Amino acid sequence: MSALDLHEHLATGATHMCHCWRLQRQDGVTLGFTDHDQPIGFDGVIFQPDTGMTARALSSTTGLSVDNSEAAGVLSAAAITEADIEAGRYDEAAVSTWLVQWDQPENRQLLFSGTIGEITRVAGAFQAELRGLADPMNQATGRTYLTTCGATLGDGSCTANLLDPRYSTIIAVQSVEANQFFSFDDLSDFAVQWFDGGSLEVISGAATGLSGLIRQDTEHGSSRHIRLWEPIRAAIVPGDEVRLVTGCDKRAETCKEKFANLINFQGFPHIPGDDWLVSVPRSDQSNTGGSRNG
Repeated sequence: MSALDLHEHLATGATHMCHCWRLQRQDGVTLGFTDHDQPIGFDGVIFQPDTGMTARALSSTTGLSVDNSEAAGVLSAAAITEADIEAGRYDEAAVSTWLVQWDQPENRQLLFSGTIGEITRVAGAFQAELRGLADPMNQATGRTYLTTCGATLGDGSCTANLLDPRYSTIIAVQSVEANQFFSFDDLSDFAVQWFDGGSLEVISGAATGLSGLIRQDTEHGSSRHIRLWEPIRAAIVPGDEVRLVTGCDKRAETCKEKFANLINFQGFPHIPGDDWLVSVPRSDQSNTGGSRNG
């Protein structure tokens, strides 16, 4: 890529310029769009012209506010579909925008890089808010001092292996209601409530790649029932396969007994509670005002 050649081309006054957008969904699907009238290819992506994709003026800010950028386009069965937007497949998708010399696409300049925020749909079209790379800096980070664990189950701090057959299983759906209530023939290898607080990940069928958080794992007769907090936003039918992943209630006892992982516990279980902090010394109780090691 030659930014110098691009600047020299812009200086001529008779330019061959267009915009190209690349969308990378979290499930690995990559799509390319351009406002030119012919396909353009670079970085292994073909940017298609027939999607009706446009963008409003890009405005980068020096602060931490969301960049004033939007992408808009026509819902196309061959590209971005209403069903995929409804299912959440474009949530937090990565977006890059270039200014490109269409007859020499190696001459280009990156204008924007970020993620898709809020998406609205109306009359067969969509409009997506683009959030810049500074947006995550608006989020609170760092550790908090709580008795419960601050790690996410299976992350780099926790290190629990969620692919271990003790903690997850792949099973076919026996029945489903409203894409939120599921029943399964046989989960006898796992105790009832084992999957409370875990996740259900769809690995076959129309909802492949989508997931939901498990609210309740119960037993009814010979079958197990899994209830999600919110419905999966795509159709699931009996026979579709899902991966059930166990949950964690963040307590030190659970970390030790369920996962044998207390060494990686990221909480502070011995912090005194609020009642102890506001209590006053009394000679007839253990909180006498003397040394706690006495």
